[in-house]
This record gives sequence, C-alpha cells and structure tokens, in this order.
Amino acid sequence: MISIDPTKNSERENYKLLIGSIIPRPIAFVTTKSEQGIINGAPFSYFNIVSSNPPMISLAIQRPNGRLKDTAQHIYHQQQFVVHIVDESNVEQVNETAASLPVTESELTRTNFTLVDSKQIVVPGIQEAKVRMECRLVQSIPLMNGEEQTGDLFIGEVVQFHVDETIYHDGRIDPRKLQAVSRLAGSNYAKIGDIFELERPL
Repeated sequence: MISIDPTKNSERENYKLLIGSIIPRPIAFVTTKSEQGIINGAPFSYFNIVSSNPPMISLAIQRPNGRLKDTAQHIYHQQQFVVHIVDESNVEQVNETAASLPVTESELTRTNFTLVDSKQIVVPGIQEAKVRMECRLVQSIPLMNGEEQTGDLFIGEVVQFHVDETIYHDGRIDPRKLQAVSRLAGSNYAKIGDIFELERPL
C-alpha cells in the first residue's frame, strides 16, 4: 500500500487521486442565467444529494486561479439554477458545453438543446433531459486553502422536479431507462452496468 501526504502533493496530483478514486461520479448539467439574461450551461461532477427533507443537492465549483466560474457567478446573482441528469442520449452535447467561452456567449449555442421555461424559478431548463430539478440557493460555503478561496460549495433546495414519463413508475425512476452516465478520470465516462440487490440487515 502506498501512503501519500496530500500536503506534499501539487493541487493537480491531489486532483488526479480524487477523481481516479471517487468513481463513478454523477454529473450535473447546470443551467444558470447571467445578469445580462444570457443562459449558461455547464457540466459538473462534484455533485450529489444532501437531504431529502427538504430535497437538497450539493454542487461544488472550483475557482481556477481564484476566479469565479460563470456558473458560480450566476448562482450568486440569481440565487437559482437548474440541475439536469446527464444520460447516454445527451452526454455528447453536454460535453460540448464544457468549452471555455466568454461570459457574453452561451455554451448552449454549441448544442441542439431546447430551452424550456421553469415553473418555480426564472432560470430555464433543457427539454431533452429526462430529469431536471429547479433549485433555489439555500447556502453557499467558501472552500479555502489557507487564506485563499479556491472554490464554492452551493447547497440548493429542489423546488420542482421534472421527470420524463417513460422512466417514471409508481413514484420511482427506472435506472435502466434513465441511462444515466457518470464521470471517471480523464476523458472517461461510464454507463450503468450490472444492477444487483442486497437486502439491508435488520
């Protein structure tokens, strides 16, 4: 077993250990709205459930060179965002939105996605996603490295779920029909593989 002290690693070395170990990671495709009304779309894999009562999710966004990414800046401005689950049918187009574009240009212009109005918030969603969640910002937590802020952790409350009827039955989502994809390391992604059951002990 190799033992590694993260304080003796570079940020990139720690990054590689984390994204290579914590797999698979769900991918949030997030739409936000800028002060100028431009709709931004970007994928993030530092994303997960926080609570079901009320329903809340977490989204961590790094600050490259201390600079706020567009998505984080828009969340702070609007206090709202929409999270979409990435699946096999849309992952290639979602990947296109990972391009670094000026804040005045929407990443969605690189895709064939269709914007659809939200019910509870002003930020629109993407019609092609099988699951989308309208979120309101509950809390933002600075991620610090000493005195330097290196990222932002956002906690959002889901105020509206949208689920494609073809994957929904008796209050449950069929993982085989959702066909969610997850993030690995580098340029690698993973599909849902074999599904098995284990009963929780009493």
